Amino acid sequence: MENFEKRDKKIHLTFDDGPTPGITSRVLTLLSEYDAKATFFCLGKNVENNPELFQSIKEQGHAIGNHSYSHLNGWKTPRKQYFEDVKKAEQIIVSKLYRPPYGKISLMQWIKLRKSFRLILWTCLSCDYDPKKATEAVLKKIKKASHAGAVIVFHDSEKAWPVLQKVLPLYLEYLKSNNFSCQPIV
Repeated sequence: MENFEKRDKKIHLTFDDGPTPGITSRVLTLLSEYDAKATFFCLGKNVENNPELFQSIKEQGHAIGNHSYSHLNGWKTPRKQYFEDVKKAEQIIVSKLYRPPYGKISLMQWIKLRKSFRLILWTCLSCDYDPKKATEAVLKKIKKASHAGAVIVFHDSEKAWPVLQKVLPLYLEYLKSNNFSCQPIV
């Protein structure tokens, strides 16, 4: 896990699994309204299907990272297949940042991938993908985890959107009123 700077009030917002039509653009709009920059860990298959959205992420000054091509679980996928999937995404997503799907990666996968990538996990997984989570519970969890250098995970996906659309504006307002800045991982 990367050791992020803890002296200033920078938060690293990250979004996994996009770009997703109708959702990523709304996330970008919200981030722009709060002058917040983020890191988008994209799936290769979604970048192939939505190249304009992927380009918009980059044009708006956000960082991008590889999140594999098809979101394979490193604990359940044979090594060769897993590496081929990451490599396939690498042909589309030019980045030295990599986040393993589900945060699940074997030691051997970690050792090999860290030769080519900065492997990025998180401080707090928002659980925005869980429709049973109340907005208040998610917001309380991410506020509690908000400190200088924190890496907060959201998802710009259809599954997460019902929760994310409520939580993200409230969280961005909280960060702004508490003098945090949202910076991409570089």
